[in-house]
Amino acid sequence: MKVRDLFDQCATEYDKDRPKLVPYFNEFYGTAMRMIPFSAETNIRVLDLGAGTGLFAAMVIQAFPTATLHLTDISEAMLSQARQRFINNPLVTYSVQNHLELSETDQYDLVLSALSIHHLQNCDKKILFQKIHKTLRLGGMFINADQALAPSPRGEALYEKQWIKDVISNGISEAVLEQARERMREDKNALLSDQMMWLSQAGFEDVDCWYKYFRFVVYGGTKARKITE
Repeated sequence: MKVRDLFDQCATEYDKDRPKLVPYFNEFYGTAMRMIPFSAETNIRVLDLGAGTGLFAAMVIQAFPTATLHLTDISEAMLSQARQRFINNPLVTYSVQNHLELSETDQYDLVLSALSIHHLQNCDKKILFQKIHKTLRLGGMFINADQALAPSPRGEALYEKQWIKDVISNGISEAVLEQARERMREDKNALLSDQMMWLSQAGFEDVDCWYKYFRFVVYGGTKARKITE
C-alpha cells in the first residue's frame, strides 16, 4: 500500500493519536519550535513539508501569528484536515504534492518538516536537502523533526523495543498501534550522521542535532547570510 493511502486512512484520527505515538511529544516538537531563530513579530514566510493535518503548523502560527505558511503533503485527506483547522486564516496556503516537486523559485525564511522526510529513499533525501537549501533565503533555516536509523541491527531492535514500551505507557490502543506499525513498514530511515552530512553537502551551515531520543531526532542547519567566493 502506498504511503499516501496509509495516511489517507488515518487523517481524521491523526491529531488524537499523534501525542501517544511520539514519545515525549512536547519535548520533540518543543525543541523544534525553540530552534526557530526569528522573533514573534517577524513576518516570516514558512514552508511546512509533509504538513499533514497542520499539527506542526498550528504551533508555528501560535508563536508567529503574522507568519505566512505554505503547507504541502501527498495526502489530500490530511491537507483537508489542515484546511479545516485554518479555515479562517488567509495566511495559510496548500499544495498536494510530493517532496521532490518542491519549487526552487519560491523563497522562504524557514522550512520545517515533521515525521515525513523519512519516507523518502536516501538518494531522494539528498536531492530534497539541496532543493530546500535553494529555496531558503539567505539567513534562512531548515528544521527537521523526524526519525533516524540506529547504527546497528541490535540498536534498531532497541529503538523498536523502547518505542513499543513508550506508546503502551502512553495508553495507545492495540488497533492504533497496529495501524502505526503498518505505516512504519514504509519507513526508510537513514542514519542521523548521514542526514547531517547530506545537509552539509547541500551547503547548510551550523548543521546540528538538538534533540535525540532513540529514533526520534530534531536536526537542521542554516543558509549562510552571505555567499562567499
